[in-house]
Amino acid sequence: MSKQIVYTDQAPAPIGPYSQAVKINGTLFVSGQIALDMAGQGDIKAETQKVMENLGAILKAAGMDYTNVVKSSIFVKDMNNFASINEVYGQYFTADPPARETVEVARLPKDVNVEISVIAVQ
Repeated sequence: MSKQIVYTDQAPAPIGPYSQAVKINGTLFVSGQIALDMAGQGDIKAETQKVMENLGAILKAAGMDYTNVVKSSIFVKDMNNFASINEVYGQYFTADPPARETVEVARLPKDVNVEISVIAVQ
């Protein structure tokens, strides 16, 4: 078992005792990404776009891209934002989208509106 910690300065540094991503045997587990610099601004589409860019940077650092994503988890503060989040998210998965769940939560780190994590496979 070969475990590799993946890090890029093109996405926010972890704000706790965790890694941006861990790659093991060709599978990449990416920690939940938020739009850290957009916290509290309220533009859900821009916030989701930034989250997806963060995920893309981490995927790239691991030698992957969105086509490698097999599973994603979306956590939202307000399910009324689902359509807007989905519109932006869908731009990154135009064919053969990954499995996914979307869950409304009471609160997210730094009071952002959306957090997304992914699992990708080479």
